[in-house]
Amino acid sequence: MNRNYLFLAQGFEEIEALTVVDVLRRAGMDIKTVSVSSSEHVSGAHGIEVTADLLFDDSDYTDAEFLILPGGMPGSTNLYECEKLQQLLTSHASRGGKIAAICAAPAVVLAPLGLLKDKEATCYPGFDKDCRAAGAIMRDAPVIALDKLITGNGPSAALRFALAIVANSMGESQAQQVGSAMLFYPKSMNFYF
Repeated sequence: MNRNYLFLAQGFEEIEALTVVDVLRRAGMDIKTVSVSSSEHVSGAHGIEVTADLLFDDSDYTDAEFLILPGGMPGSTNLYECEKLQQLLTSHASRGGKIAAICAAPAVVLAPLGLLKDKEATCYPGFDKDCRAAGAIMRDAPVIALDKLITGNGPSAALRFALAIVANSMGESQAQQVGSAMLFYPKSMNFYF
């Protein structure tokens, strides 16, 4: 099984980051949190400090399945300002790698890199104009799950977003099992709504 990486920058949205890590670990997926700063201690937008598993330079990411970006401000801006992360995202996407981004991250990080062009996506309301300007086809939905790109619109969609990543990687049955164990009972794991 390939490893998944969730990137943390100062000011990240805690619900979006920690929900994804929790759900993927419940599903048995290998996920590591990565600080894009020089410290493994990263503070979220609401003052919750977490200790990342890795610093950015601690991995070469050749084993990556998903590269995952939580939103939050100024977290999304701080992710975008990491040039090494920009390079990683563009090279991963060019090789057909999978990317997941939620809240402001689709607009602030992926759109300027051209990674949303001609793709359906969602993001935090108000940031959608930046995605459209970059050629994205925006949908008003909690989560949009494509084969290689999963986007979510904000904190309340964090669980659906995480389960969409599980469904993509391990199948709908595993996502249903994890969601049911957490008392989340969607009619289907179709995240395009």
